[in-house]
Amino acid sequence: MATTTTTMFSPPSAILSSTTTTTTPPSPCKSLLPFKQPLTNLTAAATIAAILTTAPLPSLAQESPSYQVYYGTAASAANYGGYGGNSNKKDSAEYVYDVPVGWKERLVSKVEKGTNGTDSEFYNPKKKTEKEYLTFLAGFRQLAPKDVILNNLALSDVDLQDLIANADSLSSEEVKDDKGQLYYVYEIDGVGTHSLISVTCAKNKLYAHFVNAPTPEWNRDKDMLRHVHESFKTVGSF
Repeated sequence: MATTTTTMFSPPSAILSSTTTTTTPPSPCKSLLPFKQPLTNLTAAATIAAILTTAPLPSLAQESPSYQVYYGTAASAANYGGYGGNSNKKDSAEYVYDVPVGWKERLVSKVEKGTNGTDSEFYNPKKKTEKEYLTFLAGFRQLAPKDVILNNLALSDVDLQDLIANADSLSSEEVKDDKGQLYYVYEIDGVGTHSLISVTCAKNKLYAHFVNAPTPEWNRDKDMLRHVHESFKTVGSF
């Protein structure tokens, strides 16, 4: 008797249902993920800006120095009646220059005034050789040649003699202010010392304004010292 083998086939729908992969549509929240990085960058930028705004700025330069105006009378030794003070000199002043706030006035004696013509002097109390001073000589109607003037100033100033003799460089020029008054301007770079000198004639007098500083102080304060140097003027020329 023949044996009959029966082969069973699953319906096509069952096969398809067992092999079909279901795809889930993307969640709306997940679509926002690509924007997280830009938001992070914006947050970082805002944080940096807040730090820069609230943090103290680094000091790139020292605070600008303050000055007070000194009024000099260029009084002769015979008429030199007092020491220090500046309140009553403005009306009789023959010259002016700026003095850095904090500098001290050195009192000039009658003997010194009569010997080398020193009329006023101020110095940095932290370094007394950093200073400015003015000398004057009577009987000058006009300026002689620049080299003659400088040599004549050195005759009564031993420190200036040494500075000139040992100078690494020495320059001079003629400068006129807006009133047409002529000034000789000298700059001397010596051994360990720097000097700026301004010389002019007015009222039959020769006025010489000196600004001296040791090299370390010059390198530190050169802008301030140049300001002091350039502030010198005779009354009537400013």
